[in-house]
Amino acid sequence: MSDEKLPESHGSEGHEVAVHGDPFADPGLPAHEPRRTDIDERAAKRAERQVSLLFIVSMLATVGFIASYVAIDIDKIVYIFPLGHVSALNFALGMTLGVALFCIGAGAVHWARTLMSDHEIPADRHPIEADDELRADVIEQFRTGAAESGFGRRKMLRNTLIGSMALVPLSGVVLLRDLGPLPEDKLAHTGWEVATPAKPLKLINMNTNEPMKPEDIVTGSLTFAKPEGLEEDEEFFQEQIAKDALMIIRIAPEDLKDQKSADLGFEGILAYSKICTHVGCPISLYEQQTHHALCPCHQSTFDLADGARVIFGPAGHPLPQLKITTDEKGFLVATGDFQEPVGPSYWERP
Repeated sequence: MSDEKLPESHGSEGHEVAVHGDPFADPGLPAHEPRRTDIDERAAKRAERQVSLLFIVSMLATVGFIASYVAIDIDKIVYIFPLGHVSALNFALGMTLGVALFCIGAGAVHWARTLMSDHEIPADRHPIEADDELRADVIEQFRTGAAESGFGRRKMLRNTLIGSMALVPLSGVVLLRDLGPLPEDKLAHTGWEVATPAKPLKLINMNTNEPMKPEDIVTGSLTFAKPEGLEEDEEFFQEQIAKDALMIIRIAPEDLKDQKSADLGFEGILAYSKICTHVGCPISLYEQQTHHALCPCHQSTFDLADGARVIFGPAGHPLPQLKITTDEKGFLVATGDFQEPVGPSYWERP
């Protein structure tokens, strides 16, 4: 670039006001100094390419965000100096989203500092309420600003900006995946689904880790159970027991109010899901005289003698019941899964 293209060789008149010893007098505006991009089209094109490159990097980072979310395992841990051992997924998501947002901001700032008009224009104070003349002036200023920004003339800038701004919201859309499970049937079934009349599944006492017989359960007692084969040292034990946990109670047959519930049990022994149908808290409080089970979280109350019907609280439906009987050795077994999904309601719940 030759010397005549340098900004200092293209001075312009400023708006100067004499002070005359008054420290509060209007000092005026300094003389406007043109930028290199104002007087050299090659410099303007170079700045345009730089801004477009930032917007393109933003688009690539957004694509990287989505790819990281899909490809990186949630449990993967990596060592990154100087952070140490961190979650690979969290690091990738943070870096890609940060780069995407930074490049949009940096591109917008670089655009404004190098290509948009930088003339300082004083604005006099005016009443808050805008009159017709002011509205027309604002519209005209908007049109002038749009023209000076080059938004309509510089197509590469406009298209890359629109592309980067259009892709960034996809990061938020992808994160909606964590709001809940996809429309599948994994919430509709539990570990009891492998039980069949031909191959029943034993009920295992949670305290003794032994199978149970009817004579082990006293009338009015409450016992917790899990399916046979589910061990506490398994990797997904907590996730599985959150759906499989049972409340085993024994109620005198004459106290049972619901015949369907009685048919699902065995000699007054009933097996209900321990998971509250409000927000999934474990139910552990039982009133022997009333046969009411109380959730300690929000006081939802279920009448276990009447099919676990909700009689108080925010729960939306009764506790699901498991059909049980005994095998040839006299152990309590389940012959199938719950007749409806356990736990709180969700969109795909039948």
